[in-house]
Amino acid sequence: MKVRSDRDKTIIRTSIIGIVANVFLAGFKAVIGLMVNSIAIVMDAVNNISDAGSSVITIVGTFLAGKRPDKKHPFGYGRIEYLSAMLISMIVLYAGATALVESIKKIIHPEKADYSVVSLVIVAVAVVVKIVLGLFVKRTGKKVNSDSLVNSGTDALMDSIISASTLAAAAVFLIFHISLEAWLGAIIAILIIKSGFDMLRETISKILGERVDPQLARDIKNTIKSFPEISGAYDLVLHNYGPDSHNGSVHIEIPDTLSADELDKLIRRVQVKVYEEHNVVLTAIGLYSHNTKDVEAIQARETVSRLVTEDPNVLQMHGFNIDTEEKTMRFDIVVSFDPKDREAVYEAAVAKVQKEFPDYSIQAAMDLDLSEVD
Repeated sequence: MKVRSDRDKTIIRTSIIGIVANVFLAGFKAVIGLMVNSIAIVMDAVNNISDAGSSVITIVGTFLAGKRPDKKHPFGYGRIEYLSAMLISMIVLYAGATALVESIKKIIHPEKADYSVVSLVIVAVAVVVKIVLGLFVKRTGKKVNSDSLVNSGTDALMDSIISASTLAAAAVFLIFHISLEAWLGAIIAILIIKSGFDMLRETISKILGERVDPQLARDIKNTIKSFPEISGAYDLVLHNYGPDSHNGSVHIEIPDTLSADELDKLIRRVQVKVYEEHNVVLTAIGLYSHNTKDVEAIQARETVSRLVTEDPNVLQMHGFNIDTEEKTMRFDIVVSFDPKDREAVYEAAVAKVQKEFPDYSIQAAMDLDLSEVD
């Protein structure tokens, strides 16, 4: 299977570096830990092995996510990267649970550690290696928007703290002859477990579907509104099919004077420009037309906007249209997620408009605050 892009090559290359570094570190730490009878160092070695396994999963996930779209999965396999990140989280949790069990055993049945200068120097070198590796992997993960790499880098930085703690425990033992090995091992295990839970929670949140990044939403809307025919962009909905892979829809507000041919050309131009600038595919663009020739309609729009936005929980009114002959009025209002009873906010806003325009049939829709509201 061919790698999709430079992004994938970067992820795989970084993961291979992580595997090699962690395997060497795990080997050194395991030997030293067994030689000096240090459960903390042995558990640290186990954690390095789990990190190497995480990098393997990242590579496999990247290859699988690069599969071409097919009939069964027309939007591609990009979300496999989220599943890879979830597996890494579970491996970290398992490593932490195993370390905790072993540490508790050592607390119940303590064994004396026997440190040497050579072993401590090697552990100190491992701390430096882990810091450099963690910063490199995490920075690369953020650059290419890879949760798996970010998780691996964060875990590596935590490992450096853990390894530094074993040095501190060794110093305490050598100076004061007090062994903190088993207790330190338990603390390390708890930190690993917490890290695993944090990673898992973040990954599940993305799989469930998070609100679109506010900056991305603003940028896309600004791009759309850069067309002189478009006076507003609303109801932007983006579906994430993997890192940097979005499909979505939006409503644009245009004057009621454009012909069908002009609208068709405008929509195609918008779709092309949004894709070129933001790598987002707008699969659907809905239309709101606003009155440009009816003075009464323009005044009514301003009145309705003022009435509904008097409540700070109403973030926006858009999609306004009025038919003075049929006595109908249509608009959408965006209600914040903050109030406990969003329906009550919506109903109060509509009631204000109905009171101001008693002869009209009000058709108002309550929109969700799905993206940044301008």
